[in-house]
This record gives sequence, structure tokens and C-alpha cells, in this order.
Amino acid sequence: MEIKDLLTGRETCECGKSHKCPIDYVIISENAFDSLPEITADYKNILLVADKNTYKACGAPVTEKLGEGLADTLIYDTEEVLVPNEIAIDELRAHVTEATDLIIGIGSGVINDLCKHVSFISHLPYYIVATAPSIDGYASKGAALILEGMKVTLNADVPKAIIADVNVLKNAPFDMIQSGYGDIIGKYSCLNDWKLAHVVNGEYLCKFVMDATYEAVEETVRLADGLVRRDGEAVKALMEALVAVGILMAYVGNSRPASGSEHHMSHYFEIVGIVRGEKYFPHGIDVCYSAIDTAKIREELLAIDNIDEYATHFDRAEYEKNISRIYTDITDEVLALQNKLGWYDVDRVSVYREKWDEIKAVLRDCPSSAEMLALTEKIGLSYDSFKALYGEKKIADAHFYAKDLKDRYTVLWMYYDLMN
Repeated sequence: MEIKDLLTGRETCECGKSHKCPIDYVIISENAFDSLPEITADYKNILLVADKNTYKACGAPVTEKLGEGLADTLIYDTEEVLVPNEIAIDELRAHVTEATDLIIGIGSGVINDLCKHVSFISHLPYYIVATAPSIDGYASKGAALILEGMKVTLNADVPKAIIADVNVLKNAPFDMIQSGYGDIIGKYSCLNDWKLAHVVNGEYLCKFVMDATYEAVEETVRLADGLVRRDGEAVKALMEALVAVGILMAYVGNSRPASGSEHHMSHYFEIVGIVRGEKYFPHGIDVCYSAIDTAKIREELLAIDNIDEYATHFDRAEYEKNISRIYTDITDEVLALQNKLGWYDVDRVSVYREKWDEIKAVLRDCPSSAEMLALTEKIGLSYDSFKALYGEKKIADAHFYAKDLKDRYTVLWMYYDLMN
């Protein structure tokens, strides 16, 4: 489905809801920055936000196109990976004045999330100038932040404009292109989780959004060879798929169409990496690798011979011991979230027994681990690198405890319920 069609919304959907996405402009093309004077003409005090790398990518031409409307520029000065935490938020808020009338971010994931959050709490519009086809969050309503050591997604508004120059995108670091591809390929896993949550918990599901997301995924699968060559049309198509998925998230008001067990594992590797000072892959690459693992988990669950032999069991002391071992400094925050949800007090196994045939049909309706591995290798990623960086223990812990960072039901909960 074309982005222009998605931007018009869907007033009457079969799911019973009205879907809207109030983005004014999505400009993905060569010479996209030429549009900036026209679409910023009504703003007189623009705050431009970037980090050193993203400013280097296209800060000069964007600054030139903004002209006298540009009032202030914040360039995060860090040699390390910029973390969207309280420190970064406060630094951005300090640059917002009563006169500021528009925030424009130059970057991808972190810059986008910081600008999205601060613009929302400041009641200001924001634009994003994309520097890499690396994330599906450009058009989403959620801002992914790390607050008090926890990965959280806070409600925000979509950008009023997304501007992406293809010549900038195709020259992004290749791991950023791999990350965008991986983020989309991971939708096979998260869409299966959405179906599973619908069966197990009766969670709301929109078939239109699901089908449109699948369409974006299938289009992306065909792009791998062109992306490896940095072909402009392939990179443009990937960016369009990422934006389309973001709009579909905005349609349902959360990230359910684009984030499931594979994303929870990715968040786990990131958070544990930050807490322990250990390396981790870019988000979308972790998603891609993790989608292979969630496929293996589904295969393991499908191998269960007799579901009637299983019963609910939960050893709280052992659980809290493992959470403390894994999450160290943020143990209290993880436990507080799960205590608030109360999901460990729920008997889901009886639901699994009752609906096992329907559940198995859902679990089968997803690419196999071998198929996911093949898709991963198409973009030049090696699963061996994933195993080498994290090791068997950290990956096994992710299978059981990545779910505890989030408040969303996925196959990881079923795996814990039945295999722990």
C-alpha cells in the first residue's frame, strides 16, 4: 500500500475503529531537502537537533535550507552511543524556549525518539530528517526511551513531516541499512505474537493493519540484493516500508503491529549491555537475529506431545533470584513492573490446554528458523556473530526473561509457562 494512501487514514475499518495519522508530509526522494524552505515557511524559531555523526551526514544542507528560520542548534557531543535517557532529555529541554515553534531532528532512532518526546511534552510540532533507513519508529506515536535504566515507550505525537534524501540514506553505515531490513523482517515474529495474543487473551487485532504490515514485509524481502549494492531504489523502498509500518502503528495507537518477542529480546540485549557495560548490536540487527530464536521457540513448543501433562507452576523465590542475577542494578524496576501487571499470578496453562489446536495453528503460521536464517544471511548477517557476541547463557536468559522488561504478551510468555 502506498504511503499517500495510508496518510489519508481509514475512517471505517472492519475492526470497528477509525484509523488516522496526522502527518502532513512524507518526502522520500533525491534532493528531498529542497522541500524544506516551503514546508518550514510558517516557522520563525526552529530548533535543530543532531549528534555529531548525523550532523556530518546532512547538517550543512539542512541548515542552509532553513535559512533565517533556524534559531538554535543542539549537536549532542558524545563519543559514545547516544542514550535516550534523562540526561539527553534534559539537555534537549534546556534548548527549548518560549519562542521555539518547531523542533527538527536530524538522525534516526535516538534523535527521533528524543525529539518526539520533548516536542510532545513541550506541546510543539516536530519534523524528522532521516539519515538512515534503520528504524520503523519514524512515523510511530511512541518514543522509545531509557528511564531509570528501563526501556520504556512513552506516548507521543507523530512528526508533522518526515524528510529523507535517498542520497543520504544509501550512504548510511551499512549496519544501519541491515538494521532497517532486520527490523522489518522481524515483523514475521511480532505479527505471529499478535495472533497468539488474540487467541490466548482475546487481544484486539486489526486485520487491515496486519495485512498491510505483511505487505511491507514481503516487499522488503525482495530488496535484499539491491540493499547490499546500496541501490537507490532499493534503499528508497526500504525507507518507505519502515515509514509505512510506523503509520500502521499510529493507526492502532501502539507498537503491537511491529514489536513482539523479537523486539523484547533486542531490548533485553540493549538494556543488559548498558547495565553491565557490554557490547550489543544495533537494534534492528538484534531483532533480525532474535527472530531466528523466536522461530526456534515456536518449533520447540510445537514439538510438545501432550499439552494435558502441563500445569501452571511458579517459584517466586527462584524467579526473583534470576531477575536479580540478570538485571542487577535495575532489578527493582523489573520486579515492580511485573508485580504491577500480576501476570505471574495468572493460570495461562489451562487456556493453552483448552485452545491448543488453535494455538498450534497460529505457531505454524510463521516462517521456520531455517527460513528466517536464510533471510538474515541475504543481507550479509551471520547468526554465528550473534552467538559469539552474547554466548549461550545470555541468549538462554533472554528466552525466559526478556519478556519481563515489557507489558506485552508474546510467545516468550508461553515458553516460560511451559518450558521453565
